[in-house]
Order: sequence, then C-alpha cells, then structure tokens
Amino acid sequence: MTLTLQSSASFINFKETKGVKTPDEFLGMVSFAQAKPSCRLVAKSSMQEAQLSHERIMEVKTIEKREKLHELTANHSNSSTRVPVFVMLPLDTMTMGGNLNRPRAMNASLMALKSSGAEGVMVDAWWGLVEKDGPLKYNWEGYAELVKMCQEHGLKLQVVMSFHQCGGNVGDSCSIPLPPWVLEEISKNPDLVYTDRSGRRNPEYLSLGCDMLPVLKGRTPIQVYTDYMRSFRERFNDYLGNVIVEIQVGMGPCGELRYPAYPESNGTWRFPGIGEFQCYDKYMGASLAAVAKAAGKDDWGQGGPHDSGKYNQFPEDTGFFRRDGTWNSEYGQFFLEWYSGKLLEHGDRILAAGESIYQGTGAKLSGKVAGIHWHYNTRSHAAELTSGYYNTRHRDGYLPIARMLAKHGVVLNFTCMEMRDGEQPQSANCSPEGLVRQVKTAARTAKVELAGENALERYDGGAFSQVLATSMSDSGNGLSAFTFLRMNKRLFEPENWRNLVQFVKSMSEGGRNASLPECDSSRTDLYVRFIKESHSKKATEVAVV
Repeated sequence: MTLTLQSSASFINFKETKGVKTPDEFLGMVSFAQAKPSCRLVAKSSMQEAQLSHERIMEVKTIEKREKLHELTANHSNSSTRVPVFVMLPLDTMTMGGNLNRPRAMNASLMALKSSGAEGVMVDAWWGLVEKDGPLKYNWEGYAELVKMCQEHGLKLQVVMSFHQCGGNVGDSCSIPLPPWVLEEISKNPDLVYTDRSGRRNPEYLSLGCDMLPVLKGRTPIQVYTDYMRSFRERFNDYLGNVIVEIQVGMGPCGELRYPAYPESNGTWRFPGIGEFQCYDKYMGASLAAVAKAAGKDDWGQGGPHDSGKYNQFPEDTGFFRRDGTWNSEYGQFFLEWYSGKLLEHGDRILAAGESIYQGTGAKLSGKVAGIHWHYNTRSHAAELTSGYYNTRHRDGYLPIARMLAKHGVVLNFTCMEMRDGEQPQSANCSPEGLVRQVKTAARTAKVELAGENALERYDGGAFSQVLATSMSDSGNGLSAFTFLRMNKRLFEPENWRNLVQFVKSMSEGGRNASLPECDSSRTDLYVRFIKESHSKKATEVAVV
C-alpha cells in the first residue's frame, strides 16, 4: 500500500483503504516516528506492521498525556499563551451543486489533521453556492455533512460567511461567482459593483454604496447578508459554540474589509502597484457629491483624485501619492476621510447584523483585515489608501478599524503573519513586520482580540518560525488563534507535514521547544505577493527564505 495524493485535489487519497471506517483503523495504517509523534506519515505494507504502528501510537499518546499533565501542574501560567492552530480547507470543498467534494478523501484528511494536534479547520460558506437557486432558497446540505464529520473527529470549525466571488485573486484555484440571480441584477444595473476611474467594473463583491438600497429584488444587500447569516444560525444552531466555534463575517473581496483596489484578474494589477480608488459607481459618486456639498466644496465631489495614477504605478509616479503629494492637502484629507469612512460604516453595518444574530450562541465573531505591506515605508502608504485604510506616516488607519470591531466584540483577523521584511524587494518599500506590529498595537489599544493567518501558501520552516515569533507576546498583544493557509496535497508531503506538526506543537506550548528550520527546505520560490510555479532561473525580485 502506498500513501498518495490526488493530483488536483487537496486531500489525502489512501489507496486500498476502501474498508477503513474508523479512526482506529485509519491510524493503524499510518506510522508516526516515536521521537516526533504524528510527524511522519509512512504507509505500511502488512497488517502486522500496521498493528505495531497502532500500539506505538497508543504508547506515545499515553506518554504525551503524562507530559501534558506534568506541564499543566508545573507551569500553569503557560496555558494562557497557547495559540490554537486551525487549517483552511480547500476553496472547492463544496461542489458547484452544493455537496461535499470527495467526502472519503476529506474524512481521511481530517483524521490526519486531528493527529497533528490541530484545533480545527476553516471553510468558506460561499454565497454563490448556498443561495444559488434563488432569493431565500438556501442549500446547506454539503456543509451539514462537513460539520458532522468534524464533530466525529473532535475538530472545531471556523466558518466564513463568504459574500464575495472566488476567482481572480492570488491562490484562487477555482471559480465560484456570486449567485446567478444577483448577477442578473448586476447585468441590469452595473453600478451595483465597484468601479474604477476608467469605468472598469469588478464583480467580486457588491459596492458598499448600495448597502441600504433595495436593489436585490426588493431587499438591500445588508438585508440579504443578514438573512443568509440567520439561515445559517437556524440550520446549525445545535453546533454553534461547540463544533462551530467561530463565524468570520465577509466584508469585501477575499472576505476582507477593503475595496478591490488591486484586482489580479486579467492582469489588471501586478505587485507592487499602488492600485486604484474604487469610488466611481453612481452610488459612491452620489455619496461623495453629497458630502462635498455639505462641506461647501462642490468641486471636490466630482470624483476621486485626478492625479492618483494607474494600478501598476509607484507612488512617486503620481501627483497624489508622491512624498509631498496632494494626499496630505486639505482636499486629500477630505477625500481619504470620506473613502475610508464609508468602508468603516460598511463593516459596522454587517457586523451589527452578525452580532444580533450570533450573540449568545457561544460562537465568536471575527472580521478579516488585509495585510497590505507594500509601500508601507513611504509617507503616503499608497496601496493601503486605495484599499480604504487611511494609514499614513502621520495617521494611524488601523486603530479606527480595531475600535469598530471591538464595538461588536469581533476578533480582528490579520494576514501576512509569516512574512519578513528581508524577503521583500527594496524597490517596493515593504514592511510586513512593521505593519503587523502596528496592527498588534492597535488591537491592544482597542482591547480587541487578535488572530492571524499567513497571506501566501507556505510550508517551510522559515515561515512557521516567523509566525511563532509574531504570535507570542509578553505585553498582552499576542494571537488568540492562527489559521494556516491551506490544506492541499503539498501539505501532506513528508517534510512539509513534519514542519506543520512541529509548528502546531510549538504554538500549543507558547512558542517553546521550537526547532523549525530557518530555511525554505521545500525549495519554494517565494515572491512577495505570490508563489511562482515555473523553474525559471531568472531571479528578479525573488526572495528565497
């Protein structure tokens, strides 16, 4: 028998395991090196070896229980620094028909994740799949099967209310558009989606400009999101707080609270471009005009900045974002306060709905904020500004976001926890480490819980070591949880699996006993914003960890 992985899937596919029905039978076929429990997946060829493997696991588990009991007795304070690790499931965990994709493979993969010590998994509850057949017609059956499977394996579940489309961004391996009946409304009224200065429409997510307007067959977008979340609560009420421990509320592209300022589809944007403002649909335009008129500056309400450049330019190429540009003028401050303020209002509306629905269920609420680290070391922080984060050298843009989340008791989930400044090209003026420090400070000041994710799919010890360093803190601003991106066939490769298991163990021990390698032993060519799959020898702006 050999341990193999499906070529296009993200699960374990064990040949000759058709008769495997229980965790004990599964574990009897998997051997774990005694020195590193649960680290080494090695298939055995005989029943005798499988039985020996099973006995060895039982012996190791007994030792582990004794060690954990000793740790709790000898060092009780360490429990407060434990950081539970979740693993993101594949984007195509559900089929387009709303069923669980490859359930047998998923079952085996969940069993392996449980053996690694992971706390649980995260899954996207795609709006485009669940409410696909028409308004208020919900299909949760595939998710119900997954919830029961997680319960059987003793895994917790984080569920993302994904009101965005899948496809067109880094790491998107499949395409799941918005519900057909929503796309029909967009075709009749293209201003329902975000629009840039050139008139380019972005179908990833509905424009926040129409949040409170009955543009979806008599319902407002906020009402539609609210009904969706309420339907989920009613369907899974018995699992909330015990199996389903967190609801992440999607608030924009990729589920993040931001504007789609750097769309990668069709090559529109490339790292490290500054992006473009997304305020040119008629609803956003009407709001800007009204605010400008109220301020006695009618001419400021005729659109976004005329000198803010194109998607792939650098700050110094523009009049608005350059060192002494108009971003810091009276007009610039007016526009950026309006643009970022609209985003905060949008988040506040959705989270207020989520809070009213899930309060008292025992499940946490979380909201995701993007780690936009390029041009962070410039004065204007151009890429953050176009995305809706009014963060500059002179202004903290993350504290208002943290306070808005804290208002609703929502966990701040932040990305790019695995990145190091030294990995980035100097020309892009990046500082993911500086950005993470700023967000951690904002979270502590606002008294909001902070959780993290890695921005890119990485499996090397260097990335895991950076997350370990980032997640721990003696000053009260460490992470409450970490979600690893993501489960796929590469994760189960022996070296990557060993790294993950050691990482989970170290996170559970408050960062102690970390023995992860500092290099990218998997030989991954790491770019700043994406992973290049080719074997090209050209090393332009490549940072190998």
